[in-house]
Amino acid sequence: MAVTGTTDFNLEFTEIAEEAWERAGREMRSGYDLRTARRSMNLMTIEWQNRGLNMWTFDEGYINLVQGQSTYDLPADTIDLLEQVIRTGQGNVSTQADLTITRISVSTYATIPNKLTQARPIQVWVQRLRDNPKITVWPVPDQGTALQPYYVFKYWRMRRIDDAGAGIQTPDVQFRFLPALTAGLAYHIAMKTPELMDRVPMLKAAYDESFALAAEEDREKAAIRFVPRQMFIGSGV
Repeated sequence: MAVTGTTDFNLEFTEIAEEAWERAGREMRSGYDLRTARRSMNLMTIEWQNRGLNMWTFDEGYINLVQGQSTYDLPADTIDLLEQVIRTGQGNVSTQADLTITRISVSTYATIPNKLTQARPIQVWVQRLRDNPKITVWPVPDQGTALQPYYVFKYWRMRRIDDAGAGIQTPDVQFRFLPALTAGLAYHIAMKTPELMDRVPMLKAAYDESFALAAEEDREKAAIRFVPRQMFIGSGV
């Protein structure tokens, strides 16, 4: 028998809501049913971001560091930074180099005696603020401008999942998470619909299983390599 030869199956938000309502135990009947499903889906994807790393939300960016400036804005939808380096000689095949910059806590930053010291940045404090996350580097860059940077802060971050749309958009999730998204939405719908409360335990179990399967697959599969910091090599510690 012939197969379709396509692998682009996806669901629009309205279709996910319809499937979730049917799994919960009844059909979606009104505009309010769609609206309450959208609200639940947005809350659920925030819950997913609290559970751990969602690899499809990883992206990279950079900030041109300016002489004398220590603090810089990150994109507003940044949840956290995963990795970061200081890049010098950007764009030059013979001089470009990515150098280690260590992430520190607010407590460590607070104990730095002279926060105005200028040199190549070797430490960064990530401020996970509500509306405008920022980074503060130390030492303060000793050269460069926004248009002609000498140091570039290169980072890999985890961003927020896009909000659920009005109905015609597809969800901002990997296709492998569609079963978990639908199962979770059915569970959340049943939790707030009195006549469907008897289905909550079954829907919760189905949701947990679907999410666990998807999350187990959504992980880094490269070999892990541990590299000791140079300062500790040969110290006898």
